[in-house]
Amino acid sequence: MKSAKEDRFCIDGPSGNLELVVSEPLENPVGLAIVAHPHPLYGGTLDNKVVQTLAKSFLSLGYVAVRFNFRGVGKSDGVYDEGKGELDDFYAVHKYISKRYALQKLILAGFSFGTYVVSVAAKTISPDKLVLIAPAVGKFVVENVPDNTLVVHGEQDDVVLLTNVYDWARPQHLPVIVFPGAGHFFHGDLIRLQNVVRKQCADLT
Repeated sequence: MKSAKEDRFCIDGPSGNLELVVSEPLENPVGLAIVAHPHPLYGGTLDNKVVQTLAKSFLSLGYVAVRFNFRGVGKSDGVYDEGKGELDDFYAVHKYISKRYALQKLILAGFSFGTYVVSVAAKTISPDKLVLIAPAVGKFVVENVPDNTLVVHGEQDDVVLLTNVYDWARPQHLPVIVFPGAGHFFHGDLIRLQNVVRKQCADLT
């Protein structure tokens, strides 16, 4: 990522080492953005293209963008824990990064499985913005979310059906931004996704 300094390192997590990538603006950051990656058992890592796209979006708005590997992925120790341990990993990252950067504004973001983790975490952390990309409704118990939530989904997503997302969003009166023709991984739509996230989160800066 240009116009930033990027560090990849490990911190002490609930299961041992927890691998992080922190991208920091060269000028004074305006806040923190923590991004959670897709399912660890299906190739999800902090280097996933959608996860990187989210981090780039937040970085361009002046946020310190934090990606991390859940337990058992990359250099993070431990094994997959069906969401419970992964939530503990998320809290450990948030605690560490909040102490490292004394910044008030906070964005929590997730892609697919990561949306489950951040939706639960948002109940106690209360971010200024919650960003859910291809929320894994029907796969996990994605929590009801606050009004400050951005939801983006692909029309042709065959992993999480758009109809299931509508069924989850409808009782909450929650808007859903749909990318026509896009699949679960937004192939060919990453620049457009970046622009949408930037636009929807720009009011926080």
